Amino acid sequence: MTKNKITLSQLEQYLSKAAWILKGPVDASDFKIYIFPLLFFKRLSDVYDEEYKQALEESEGDVEYASLPEFHRFEIPKGCHWQDIRETTTNVGLAIEQALRGIEQANQELLYGIFGDAQWSNKNKLSDRLLIDLVEHFSQYTLSNSLVDPDILGNAYEYLIKHFADLTNKKAGEFYTPRSVVHLLGLILDPHEGETIYDPACGTGGMLLECVDHLKEINEDYRTLKLFGQEKNLTSSSIARMNMFLHDIEDFQIYRGDTLRDPAFFAADGLKTFDCVIANPPFSLKDWGAENWTNDPYGRNIAGVPPKGNGDMAWVQHMIKSMNSTARCFI
Repeated sequence: MTKNKITLSQLEQYLSKAAWILKGPVDASDFKIYIFPLLFFKRLSDVYDEEYKQALEESEGDVEYASLPEFHRFEIPKGCHWQDIRETTTNVGLAIEQALRGIEQANQELLYGIFGDAQWSNKNKLSDRLLIDLVEHFSQYTLSNSLVDPDILGNAYEYLIKHFADLTNKKAGEFYTPRSVVHLLGLILDPHEGETIYDPACGTGGMLLECVDHLKEINEDYRTLKLFGQEKNLTSSSIARMNMFLHDIEDFQIYRGDTLRDPAFFAADGLKTFDCVIANPPFSLKDWGAENWTNDPYGRNIAGVPPKGNGDMAWVQHMIKSMNSTARCFI
């Protein structure tokens, strides 16, 4: 019997229910540090199984052949699969922690640190019973490529980002820029095939993904875009990276770090420059690193040093300095 594809509304309900399971022992502002990694872990495991099954069929049942790394985008080491967690009934949090670290270590180049730093083994917050309920809830659907399109999964993920922002009243904070605003910025920026896009305050990656959506809308090849982002918040930067993978984006670099104090992207002669620079940076930052800007090693103080208690013009100057000679910039 063939399974039906999962719809966006089914996925949205499924993800909202996961948050309800955490409600009580876990504060709403912390939902994201548990739900996003579990969703990504489930997706990785289901896609791995799908790839394994396909290779098994091609090789007429050769298990060794089906396990070869070249048939899998990501490696899932022994004992680190979703099913291993599902079969665990005691110290479930510790098992999740070890599985997530194992996957990160096996895929260092792409996934190092992607699952964040949640304390899964804190039983005061996450009892075995609660985690078993959560894992069982996530086990309802198979999130393989054949059953969930990356676009649908990506849209559900965006819905969850907004849902959590609403729960914690951070609609315009560091966590979420309203989708309609992001869409407008994408239309004005008007990115095209082969361009490099940079967001120095990328949050959960919405602006970068809007550029991808823009190319899809104008029927250009979005896979030719090169996406770059930096984000200071550990959870948001991890979510941004998961967001890219769940949208099936491959050519991206997202780094965690303080852009104004310690920018991540360089070329031979200083800061790397890009075709498109776009951001909704955190406004009115008080402690933004003014002490470094009098003699900024990256030459970003092109219009002087902004006030110590307000970093807005530092973001503007950083973004201007990150533009190449034909770039567009939108803030």
